[in-house]
Amino acid sequence: MTERLFFTHDHLTAELEVISCIPREGQFAVILRSTIFHPQGGGQPFDTGQLGESNVLRVALEADCVVHYLDQPVAPGPITVRVDAQRRALHSRLHSAGHLIGNAGETLGWKPIKAHHWPGEGKITFIRGEAAQAMNAEVIQQQVNQWIAADFPRHTALEDGTREVGFGELPVYACGGTHVQTLSELGQVTILALSEKKGALSVRYTLD
Repeated sequence: MTERLFFTHDHLTAELEVISCIPREGQFAVILRSTIFHPQGGGQPFDTGQLGESNVLRVALEADCVVHYLDQPVAPGPITVRVDAQRRALHSRLHSAGHLIGNAGETLGWKPIKAHHWPGEGKITFIRGEAAQAMNAEVIQQQVNQWIAADFPRHTALEDGTREVGFGELPVYACGGTHVQTLSELGQVTILALSEKKGALSVRYTLD
């Protein structure tokens, strides 16, 4: 099992340890004892960066291991690793914005059931609760804007293998993704459109 260091800190560089490096389909699959790289999953794309002088092309969660696919092999043992800061920041902002939209929907009696935090494809999907109120883009936009202006700080908890992430006074979500430290880092979140199909309501959003 790979220890996921991004559960507890936001480091973009670290000295880590290579356990194995195996050729696979023209690339090199590397397992580290612990990692600061987020694998694709939970609605969030993977990190990229470098392991030593090798480029990290993609990162995947396979069984209990985080596997880093590289363009060149690396030797077992200590290695300096670097996460692409610009890509990580964008994904963290998108994921955090998705949490706020989920929180906003819940205040109106809707339950978030699915999230997609990819650039250009941001979307949160809800189903109606028993007391669901009318939801529209303007209401969601106003609420998200208020929370960003309040600049709530992120807080996380890790217990029995489950990590929870929340902002300020807002309800937490079980989540393994990366997030901004405070909501002012989000910048402008724009609600693009709402659409309802087969009992599910999708809220599309982007960052400006």
